Amino acid sequence: MFTGIIEEIGTIQQIKKGQSSAILTIQASKVLEQTKVGDSIAVNGICLTVTALSEGYFLADVMHETLNRSSLAQMKRGSRVNLERAMAADGRFGGHIVAGHVDGVGRIVRTSRDDTAVWYTIEAEPAVLKYIVEKGSVTVDGISLTVARVWTDSFSVSVIPHTQQQTILKERTIGDIVNLETDIIGKYVEKLMQPAAEQEKSQEKKSSITKEFLMKYGF
Repeated sequence: MFTGIIEEIGTIQQIKKGQSSAILTIQASKVLEQTKVGDSIAVNGICLTVTALSEGYFLADVMHETLNRSSLAQMKRGSRVNLERAMAADGRFGGHIVAGHVDGVGRIVRTSRDDTAVWYTIEAEPAVLKYIVEKGSVTVDGISLTVARVWTDSFSVSVIPHTQQQTILKERTIGDIVNLETDIIGKYVEKLMQPAAEQEKSQEKKSSITKEFLMKYGF
């Protein structure tokens, strides 16, 4: 589990591509402290397992599903990425619950400055937007942000200067693709409500009483 508080910006040193997967070599320093093979590091919000590490870098495998659902497929040598280690049990919960499982991607369609803050408007698919609510939490490239406004095809976030400077968000421009992870609580609530909804539909289908049947017999 992660919190969406970025620890440092890393750089992709090498991408070794397979037929439907890839191996990333990522330059880093802070996130390597006390890290060992098998640990998890979020790379632009994507939970990846450290498969090897040495002084100044680590390796991670990226599977086909991850490439299809995220912006990692567009990464190249020299690309900078947000990095966060999995949350320690005794750590502060500074952001929100982040699983590191990206729901999809969004596209930045507008940016504007409001005094010291910068506004980003991000276009997303309906399947992702349905879980995004005003004043709720969303993860953009691994960064925990508060949703300011929501429309039918997009949402906006307001970013303070500190977040701008400590993440790759300052490098993002209109048209760029970003990874999105919605608040996990909403997805669990929806899943838990589905059996009840399906049961109601099943009961409705079993009933042979219709409006026309009732009218025919004087009801």
